[in-house]
Amino acid sequence: MRLTIGLSGASGLIYGIRMLEILKCVPDVETHLVISQSAKMNIAIETPWALADVLALADVVHPINDMAASIASGSFRTDGMIVAPCSMKTLSGIVHSYADNLLVRAADVVLKERRRLVLMPRESPLHLGHCELLLKACQLGAIIAPPMPALYNNPQTIDDIINHSVGRVLDLFDIDTGIVKRWEGVRKSV
Repeated sequence: MRLTIGLSGASGLIYGIRMLEILKCVPDVETHLVISQSAKMNIAIETPWALADVLALADVVHPINDMAASIASGSFRTDGMIVAPCSMKTLSGIVHSYADNLLVRAADVVLKERRRLVLMPRESPLHLGHCELLLKACQLGAIIAPPMPALYNNPQTIDDIINHSVGRVLDLFDIDTGIVKRWEGVRKSV
């Protein structure tokens, strides 16, 4: 399997980083990373990670302005793309096919080739313009998967919350790494 991972400049870079960490341990998944300038800045602000260490998690790293990269073409076969987190600017670029950088171009390619595009928007509250962009992205074929914490799994740490959101997104690609505490219904004692 080959997946493109896009990290854009919204808060919540840990979701994309954790995605790369987990996928690094999955032997049959090749990751192609493209990261915006704002995401690079936010890694330093929000996480203890060094940029070089994040880049080392990917199998292939593509510069944001390399419009001749493999992932810029539909003839380069991938199984899809995850944008984690997805800023409103990146969302707008994707919805309007305004591919002025490789992250947006790669997402546009995934949509035009009818492959799976999963967007993890990280903005709150949302105004009407944001909601309209999310609707349009769905209409174009994207899956919107905001990293909202599930509480039925009784998370004990922030890592539990992050892992659950990341695991559920990976479920959309049939990748089960065992990090999701699955709902099994309510059991009544007798």
